Amino acid sequence: MKPSLIILAAACVMLAGCNAAPAQGELNDPRVEKLMKKMTLDEKIGQLVLFTSDWSVTGPTMRQGYIDDIRSGRCGNIFNAYTADYTRKLQEIAVNETRLGIPLLFGYDVIHGFRTIFPINLGMSASWDEQEIEEAARIAAVEATAAGLHWTYSPMCDICVEPRWGRISEGAGEDPFLGSMVAAAMTRGYQGNDLSDPATLLACVKHFAAYGAPQGGRDYNTVDMSERWLREFYLPPYKAAVDAGALSVMASFNELDGVPATANSFLLQDVLRNEWGFKGFVVSDYTGINEMVNHGFAADVEDAGRLAINAGLDMDMQGASYFTYLKDLVKSGKVSKRTLDTAVRRVLNVKAALGLFDDPYKYCSPEREASQTLTGENKAFARKLAADCMVLLTNDGILPLRRGEKIAVIGALADSKDDLLGSWRGAGEEKSVPASILEAIREANGSSNVIYAEGCKEAGNDRSGFSKAIAAANSASKVVLVIGEDCQWTGEAASRSDIRIPGVQSELLQKLAATGKPVVVVLLNGRPLDLSEEVQYAGAMLEAWFPGTMGGYAVADVLFGDVNPGGKLSVTFPRNLGQVPIYHYAKNTGRPFLDPDAKYQSRYLDVPNEPLFAFGHGLSYTSFDYSELELSADSFGGYESITADVTLTNTGERAGSETVQLYIRDLVGSVTRPVKQLKGFTKVYLGPGESRKIRFTIDKSLLEFYRQDMSWGAETGDFKLFIGGSSDKVREASFRYEE
Repeated sequence: MKPSLIILAAACVMLAGCNAAPAQGELNDPRVEKLMKKMTLDEKIGQLVLFTSDWSVTGPTMRQGYIDDIRSGRCGNIFNAYTADYTRKLQEIAVNETRLGIPLLFGYDVIHGFRTIFPINLGMSASWDEQEIEEAARIAAVEATAAGLHWTYSPMCDICVEPRWGRISEGAGEDPFLGSMVAAAMTRGYQGNDLSDPATLLACVKHFAAYGAPQGGRDYNTVDMSERWLREFYLPPYKAAVDAGALSVMASFNELDGVPATANSFLLQDVLRNEWGFKGFVVSDYTGINEMVNHGFAADVEDAGRLAINAGLDMDMQGASYFTYLKDLVKSGKVSKRTLDTAVRRVLNVKAALGLFDDPYKYCSPEREASQTLTGENKAFARKLAADCMVLLTNDGILPLRRGEKIAVIGALADSKDDLLGSWRGAGEEKSVPASILEAIREANGSSNVIYAEGCKEAGNDRSGFSKAIAAANSASKVVLVIGEDCQWTGEAASRSDIRIPGVQSELLQKLAATGKPVVVVLLNGRPLDLSEEVQYAGAMLEAWFPGTMGGYAVADVLFGDVNPGGKLSVTFPRNLGQVPIYHYAKNTGRPFLDPDAKYQSRYLDVPNEPLFAFGHGLSYTSFDYSELELSADSFGGYESITADVTLTNTGERAGSETVQLYIRDLVGSVTRPVKQLKGFTKVYLGPGESRKIRFTIDKSLLEFYRQDMSWGAETGDFKLFIGGSSDKVREASFRYEE
């Protein structure tokens, strides 16, 4: 896609709160209305109940009580249920042993792959590659539906500038523009062009809304922000997924403006349905309804259920509030029959859209499950994507490695297959990982040229392995040290108060650097880390994230130069935790830091204001040069546009990719504006010495924001435009817009 088209298409999704035309068509399957006339009150409530399967060493199991609830029509949806045989058995109960034969809906957390695991989502977003991200979701859908699933709790659209929060690993980072692209791409990948196709998966937009901004970075914690900030920086990715066709949304655990999202009618009715035209159903997060009692918003679980369904929450995940109390609430008039019927229609119409009324067993195919998961083609793509997501943070010339040189590979994570998968790894299994990083390096470089020492664990204070690691380094020409976090240290309920590398891993790095041998640090982690100490000792640092099933091979591909790294950070890496929150679209303040000799400015005394690694940062084994910017005009107005051209040249000796990024600043507004906002990007591949002119089109849509009266639009004034390879390394030009 041409860069000008990228920015114009993506700009449309930024209209997060405007009263646009409905984004989705009506869901009115005539079979649903026939069912509604036949259904008892219990059967209707059953369609709003979602219960979980359990897992044992032999596979998925269902409690007898839940099976009885399925038979009675009091439970119409199941999650954590997969394998074609298992889901078929449950579906047969629903279809053959209930009065109306309404099929079950099966859901599961397919977050970054199902059997074939891709890099964690924060890593995938570092590819800045819309097509690859969509393809990853498509493969996940094919594999998951082959195992009997209809529904995934993805994409996670939570913007996050809080690295302490463990679930930052599940999202696309800090930027609403990039996050919107990722959300739409994943939704398209899951749902395809026809949701009734048995290889497509119902997407669930989560966590609605602003779950990624918890106070203190602690999971499930309070969220509070202005409506302007919410609409401009947090809502756009959710809307992008809805506009892309997502037909389910998950309410978040957090409160917003003092009201838990689970019963927040502003979010669920005003914004989601009335403004955005959403036609699908809303599900709670796990026991989210019940937790409103702890929030102090509901008197008891019955009251919580009343609040939730009246606010527009259709389905209760595992809390049993609707299961237990909704019948009495309807009979007493505290919940109207119309409210109940509306929720039931939403769920049934999505089931119809999935084709479950045509063939309830179409997703239950052991043949597909055996032939379409973990295929050679899927693993080859996973290997490519993992390499494309890696970000070269620093490099003093030590990389790429040369085959045949003696390499010491050190670190417990270097020989771990399990950690490569990250958290929320779907149905991914360690046994399906063909190689650890150590094994992949041995394969690439020859076992006789690789020395391994564990050195230390990824956590704890045991230094007993230091001496062997130092000896290995002394006997090698270069060192590859794999350090970071245990894979379960990120994800849900995995917040950290300290974002430094845990344990004594950094101390080991210092000892290895003291040998005088060049040290390459490979990072496995699911959040931005404080790397201010490590950057002093490493000759090169490669951010590999948790790279998935084929991650070991992908790391080796990059280290040995078979792949030239082109990933760019989708989130800012701070110098230390004291800088958090830090992000590229911050405001200027009334006393910006301009003079290092002046005291009364917005600054720190102990560190610079700038981050360690800025949003959009990422190096290559080649080098790129940007020409000066050329604007087609220095002003425009109304529905006119101008173009911004820059010539990009590969000035190195290797072919490589560069993600060219466009940022804009509105210098004066009716409300204060960020110093930079990402408004477009394009990924360019160039051979050695090759040049290409990159053109972006700037029009009114890129200048719009929520003005002082909360209307959406542009304002007359002066603007700065920036183009470069990261948010902190840009060429600059100026223009004026006349309304």
